[in-house]
Amino acid sequence: MAGWDWAQSVNSRDATPLHAQLERSIRVAIASRRLRNGDQLPTVRQLAVALRINANTVAKVYTHLERSGTLQTRRGVGTFVVEGSASASDQNQEARAAELRAIATRALTDASAHGFSVADLRRELLTFTKGGTS
Repeated sequence: MAGWDWAQSVNSRDATPLHAQLERSIRVAIASRRLRNGDQLPTVRQLAVALRINANTVAKVYTHLERSGTLQTRRGVGTFVVEGSASASDQNQEARAAELRAIATRALTDASAHGFSVADLRRELLTFTKGGTS
């Protein structure tokens, strides 16, 4: 899966549904800039084969991310990260701030439940911004 390191976190043994894992993986890759505006994603079939998951699962994720404005599919050309998808220019800033706080709270709660400190979580998040995969 050369060049698709962002998809390696999809694990069929994880209790989280595959579509949720894949969507999270794509969103994290965009937020951490491993996927940048204009980058082309693999085709549905390519990604399904590489991850050994159903093509309908990949198509479902791509469609959901397209509807949310994160991806754009150009018929006959491919699926791309939409320019500005990582920014909040089109969405309500207050709602996005509240959503981010909720995400951070869940992350802190989950990390704490597994015995990790805030510093541990922060250090791991920083590896993403530096392009690490830990």
